[in-house]
Amino acid sequence: MSQPITVDARGHRCPVPTLRLRRALEAAADGAVVRLLADDPMARIDVPLFVREAGHELIETEAADAGLSFLVRKRASPCDGEQPPA
Repeated sequence: MSQPITVDARGHRCPVPTLRLRRALEAAADGAVVRLLADDPMARIDVPLFVREAGHELIETEAADAGLSFLVRKRASPCDGEQPPA
């Protein structure tokens, strides 16, 4: 696995960490891995919900230095005519 893209959203409150994760995933290649660092307690709920609804894969969630770390793999873009997962 290549080095993950790191998004540091510590010090920001909901919805900023999830929005920054979304932007990083939009810019990343299919299959890329993004690590989100956040210290907002709501991220524990918001990030997994966003990842599931967007069809990405939450690889790991762990408590990190005074915050949380989420490792997310970007889903492959749907082929022409395919619908993304609901």
